[in-house]
Amino acid sequence: MIRILVDADACPVKDEIYRVADRHGVAVSVVSNSPFRVPVGPMVERVVVSDGFDAADDWIAERAGATTIVITADILLADRCIKAGAPVIAPTGKPFTASSIGGAIATRAIMADLRAGGDIVGGPAPFGKTDRSRFLSALDAALVKLKRAG
Repeated sequence: MIRILVDADACPVKDEIYRVADRHGVAVSVVSNSPFRVPVGPMVERVVVSDGFDAADDWIAERAGATTIVITADILLADRCIKAGAPVIAPTGKPFTASSIGGAIATRAIMADLRAGGDIVGGPAPFGKTDRSRFLSALDAALVKLKRAG
């Protein structure tokens, strides 16, 4: 059974995930450290984990596999899920793949060093309509691909 696992604490595309999953008849597990509202229905599961370090990431990584799609902006979680065989998509629609994750991890480390040294302040660009559109297309394509493979 295909399932979408959502690293939900800072996910800006939860409503889009629910709509696409409903259209495809796919279950969604929304994983977070604190409770928040999710649509009521048999296909959406709210999972509230402890507030321990990486508790949500651990829950998702333990369940990631070839029939799950993981939605996260967390590069280290993406790496763990890719290694488990799961397709991973960032909320911007960018897919994390086995060939791209190494570069993403390296860039993350460089940026952390630059921020720690005070050379760079600020964060990523604001989330926009183009990101949302790209995400919808990427999630739909990933679901179609998994359905065809199954």
